[in-house]
Amino acid sequence: MTHSPSLQFKMRIAVEFDAPLAIVDGPLWTRRILHVASGKFDGPELQGNVLSVGGDWVLVRRDGSAELDIRFALKTVEDELVYFRSTGLFVASDAVATRIRSGEHVAPDEYYFRTSILFETASKRLGHLNHALHVGVGQRTATGMITDVFAVL
Repeated sequence: MTHSPSLQFKMRIAVEFDAPLAIVDGPLWTRRILHVASGKFDGPELQGNVLSVGGDWVLVRRDGSAELDIRFALKTVEDELVYFRSTGLFVASDAVATRIRSGEHVAPDEYYFRTSILFETASKRLGHLNHALHVGVGQRTATGMITDVFAVL
């Protein structure tokens, strides 16, 4: 018998990025580096800010899809630090990607944006985050991203 995991909502993270840096036509194709400018997160058990120490190191593949490598620090309203590490995929048609880059709001069901997430914290209250795999369902905004984070139970 196969056991299907269930998901538990943990938080919504909204991040704003600075203008991207790009290494175009590099050895692995195109690399975009997006520095975190600011952000906020909110969930049933934790709320706070995304610190401007981190970013997304995006590898745009030859087929236009993108490998995401997202890392940054969260600081809760209780002054607890949480390291966020995420890898994933962003897949959109050329037309949809162009609309997103131009700043147009594009409905999340027009593209695929999924991540696997690990957390690291010394907080006793949030220690359970260290021992669970999380998944993210993302949305692009004109200057950032919004990710709904779920624990895989």
